[in-house]
Amino acid sequence: MIGIIGAMKIEVEAIRAKTENKETRVVGSIEFVSGTLNGVEIVSAVCGIGKTAAAMCTEAMIVVYKPDIIINTGVGGTLTNELSVCDVAVADCVCQHDYDLTPIGEEPGFVPAVNMVKIPCDPRAVKIISECMENDGVKIKTGPIASGDQFIASREAKDRIVGTFGAIACEMEGASIGQVCRVNNVPFAVVRAISDCADGEASMTYTDFLPKAADAAARMIESAVTKL
Repeated sequence: MIGIIGAMKIEVEAIRAKTENKETRVVGSIEFVSGTLNGVEIVSAVCGIGKTAAAMCTEAMIVVYKPDIIINTGVGGTLTNELSVCDVAVADCVCQHDYDLTPIGEEPGFVPAVNMVKIPCDPRAVKIISECMENDGVKIKTGPIASGDQFIASREAKDRIVGTFGAIACEMEGASIGQVCRVNNVPFAVVRAISDCADGEASMTYTDFLPKAADAAARMIESAVTKL
């Protein structure tokens, strides 16, 4: 079974519309929809925005559905000139740009629960997803994706994240999903269709391009599930 998590309804509604043999179950406050997509068993959930909501959803999905892999899909801001709106960032690892234990001697982003800064994504999933995107004519870039409980919309914040972590995109859920998956020994992947440039115009661009970016992310899931 493949688990699919998006922060917002718009990020998973296209996948759910194509899911067959649907069954719905509510765990806590989260609605899980299971069924088949292109003949593959999946379960999808809208976790809500932010790291805590994403972590809660991931743990519940793992405990109840025991997925073989979890894919976190959705939209994010680009941190590189190589990705523009509706291009796709595929994480090879994830990190938390707002996790700061530097006052006690740790490096920025170090998470004691997993004893690392950058949590590696599943290499096989990264390869398959990247190939699916390229075959579909989508421009992609692979690299670190950084998460934090902030909507990044300033050059200063953008430069800090790039300078510290070398990230190619930023968002608000992927690294917490990665942390929960790592602790539970569940492979995971994080994919973000670019909705904005994480700069002074980010909020305007995000509003305009969110539906297009979310649709691009959903198409990726549909094409990748049969190969995963």
